[in-house]
Amino acid sequence: MKLPESAKVNKFIPKTQFYNRVFITKKLKDDFINKVQKIVWKYKLAEDTINIKKTEKVEEIQIFDIELKEKTTLKNILQIIDKVIPYPILFIINFQDEKQYAVSLKESNTINGYYFSEWNEEIDFDFTGASLEKVYQKIIKKFIKGIKEEKKYFNDIIEEDNKVKNLKSDIQILGNKLAKEKQFNRKVEINKELLKQKQKLEDIIKENNIK
Repeated sequence: MKLPESAKVNKFIPKTQFYNRVFITKKLKDDFINKVQKIVWKYKLAEDTINIKKTEKVEEIQIFDIELKEKTTLKNILQIIDKVIPYPILFIINFQDEKQYAVSLKESNTINGYYFSEWNEEIDFDFTGASLEKVYQKIIKKFIKGIKEEKKYFNDIIEEDNKVKNLKSDIQILGNKLAKEKQFNRKVEINKELLKQKQKLEDIIKENNIK
C-alpha cells in the first residue's frame, strides 16, 4: 500500500467487537468464529492522516486485513463488519499465501453491493484525489472491468456495471428455465427472451470493450 506512515494503524481488533454488536444468527456467528483467524485495522485514510479533505458522504476510509482459517467467500461476514464501522472499508483478505481484495458500495451506512477481486489478482490502488470521496470512487473503479474512460461520472459507471451484472443474472435464470421446460411452445418463448438478453449483454460488452 502506497500510504504514508501517518495513515498506519496496525491495530488488532477482537472478533467479538463485531459479532456481539449486531444481531446475527447462530450460524453466521459460528461462521465468523470458525472461518476468520484475525482482523487487523491496517490504515486510516482521513484528513489528518493523508491530508485529503473529507466530504459529507465520505469522512474516512478504513483498510482492514482479514486472515482466514479456510479459503472461503466472506460476503456475509463483511456485511457484519460494515454494519459496525460507519465508514467505507477496503478489505484485504488473506489465506496462507493467497490474497483477495473486497469493498462495498456504501452510502450513509447502507450497503448497495460488494465488489471482489480474483484471488491473487494484483491491483495498484491509487489513494490520491481531490477528496476522500474521490479516493473511495477510485478504489471501487479498480474492481470494475472494461468501462470506457469517457464515462467520467461515477454513478454512470456503477449503473453500467449493474446492467452487466443484472443481464448475466437474467441469462443464467433463463438458461436454467429453458433446460427444465418440457413444453415446446414455452421453450420457444424462453429461448426468444434468452437470445434477446444475450444480445443486450453483447451490445454493452462491445460498446465498452469488456473482456
